[in-house]
Amino acid sequence: MSRIGKQLILVPDGVEVKIADNKISVRGPKGELIQEINPLVIVEKKDNEISIAVKNPQVKQQKSLWGLFRRLIANMIVGVTKGFSKQLEVNGIGYKAVAQGDILVLNLGYSHPIEYKVPEGIEVKVEKNIITVLGIDKQVVGQTAAEIRAMRKPEPYKGKGIKYLDEILRRKVGKSAAKGE
Repeated sequence: MSRIGKQLILVPDGVEVKIADNKISVRGPKGELIQEINPLVIVEKKDNEISIAVKNPQVKQQKSLWGLFRRLIANMIVGVTKGFSKQLEVNGIGYKAVAQGDILVLNLGYSHPIEYKVPEGIEVKVEKNIITVLGIDKQVVGQTAAEIRAMRKPEPYKGKGIKYLDEILRRKVGKSAAKGE
């Protein structure tokens, strides 16, 4: 039995869930998300609860799909009600970020500024040196934050670059000057 998969998902008020043709659509105050369901997974809605099962719970692949789809559907419901966000911090002298509509302009010590086109459904806010990525789809929010971070990963000596706000960097000691005797 999948410990995550067998838990019921409660559907809050104001959220509409439709299950049809191996697809589940969740509509809420922030928007709508659609997820295709694997044919081995059975999704049923009764009143304000969604239950997930698989055709054969003894098969390892199906057990893993069971927990996966339970978590995906739960994240869809959280996304359309509250939304998801990731925060990135820009560190370094002269490093800065500016949001211009759906384009994020980054000055990261290269000879030119980098223009990043923000995906549809994602909102980017910049305050001082903090970049906030907001959206209703958890996967797209995480992917966008990872792509922004990859433009200049933090280096271990001075910590310059883009890092997640809650990320802890392992700092290294630099070279020490040779002592003359």
